[in-house]
Amino acid sequence: MASRRTTLDLRTAVLLTLPPLFWAGNAVVGRALVGLFPPLALSFTRWLIAAAVLLPWVWPALWAQRRALVAHWKLVTLVGALGIGCYNTFQYLALQTSPAINVTLIAASMPVFVLATGALFFGEPARGGQWAGAALSLAGVVWVLARGEPARLLAFQFAPGDLIMLAANLTWTFYTWLLRTRRPDISLGPFLAAQIVVGTIAIAPLAAAEAVTGSVPITWNATTIGALAYVGIFPSLVAYYAWARGVARVGAVLPIYFANLTPIFAGALSTLLLGETPQVYHAVGLALIVAGIHLASRQRSRGV
Repeated sequence: MASRRTTLDLRTAVLLTLPPLFWAGNAVVGRALVGLFPPLALSFTRWLIAAAVLLPWVWPALWAQRRALVAHWKLVTLVGALGIGCYNTFQYLALQTSPAINVTLIAASMPVFVLATGALFFGEPARGGQWAGAALSLAGVVWVLARGEPARLLAFQFAPGDLIMLAANLTWTFYTWLLRTRRPDISLGPFLAAQIVVGTIAIAPLAAAEAVTGSVPITWNATTIGALAYVGIFPSLVAYYAWARGVARVGAVLPIYFANLTPIFAGALSTLLLGETPQVYHAVGLALIVAGIHLASRQRSRGV
């Protein structure tokens, strides 16, 4: 595989900043909808909306590249099931039973998952600076979650949904590596559309089973409709597009460090929505995360 540039330019930095921004909004919305919208129904409806928005735009290219998609149907099915079906469903399920601090802290361990998975399954040994960057950015997240008081972490307890979020981490890790190492020569729009279709189909029977078993009834109002419009477009289409472009430009490892910006953006959104005043620990945490991203981006290795 050809050597890829691993240092950042402004365009790539913007591409990789958009997904954590929109994913932070997705977490806030997902938590806000607990009790108003069942998690599997939310995951299914989200991707149904995304498919309805995207397919008319990419249909000509999708049809033109149908033979390539069929030829790579196993990979398309796998990445669609992992990145669309499993990850988002697991996240919404985790938010039902785990507080935000648990889910965010577990998600912040993603760089370690990516580095270990790359070394174990994809023949991509990590460099020392990448491990150091992972540790530094994770420290920034932990500092924010502890609100600048490490003693708070002593009271941290795992909730049932934490195991689900660990599974979500694992599915996203393999999804990212497969995008980096196995992606066929198919345009991004048709490839993403095919993933969304596969993921939506995979979620459908689970959402149907959830409805049959008498889960939380759906509450239709302006809040839920607006929330669905948001999750169906921004954390779905815009974030996935930006993520795929970022991975294509700098590989599988560096983008994961940007994912650690998610809790920072979540804090900022909470400030806007709840009127909470930013604290010094937010600035310290952000500085550590940015330093970790910078340290990781300085590593120049082939194919990472």
